[in-house]
Amino acid sequence: KAEYLPGKANPRFVVTNLSTRDADAQHLYEDLYCARGEMENRIKEQQLGLFADRTSSATLRANQLRLYFSSFAYVLLHGLRRLGLTGTAFAKAQSTTIRLKLLKIGARLRLTARKVWLSFSEAYPYASDIAQILANLKQHPAWSPLG
Repeated sequence: KAEYLPGKANPRFVVTNLSTRDADAQHLYEDLYCARGEMENRIKEQQLGLFADRTSSATLRANQLRLYFSSFAYVLLHGLRRLGLTGTAFAKAQSTTIRLKLLKIGARLRLTARKVWLSFSEAYPYASDIAQILANLKQHPAWSPLG
């Protein structure tokens, strides 16, 4: 890829042993090379936003358990992003943003026989987003067996 930004050129090159018959330049760059970069972004997001890099315990099992927890949290956040955050300002938000603005909040939880009540502070700026997220999640069944 070669592009010209205001004031400077921005050439990009991908070296491969694939023939032009197997992969044209645009497909190679956009579908393979950029996808690899996106995968690296997701790994970085898990390490920095969900603490997958905290493996400072004395035993291998404890560090493995920490990595399992981080991976499980990433899968849950990815599912929340895919199912619940569509149509909101957080649809493309990183894990850190979702955690800090939507999950790490103070709310009063009240359970009755038929309802669960969430009470937020009147000053909470994302209450309407939470309502939209809950409505989005309500559209999907809690369990849907494959097949």
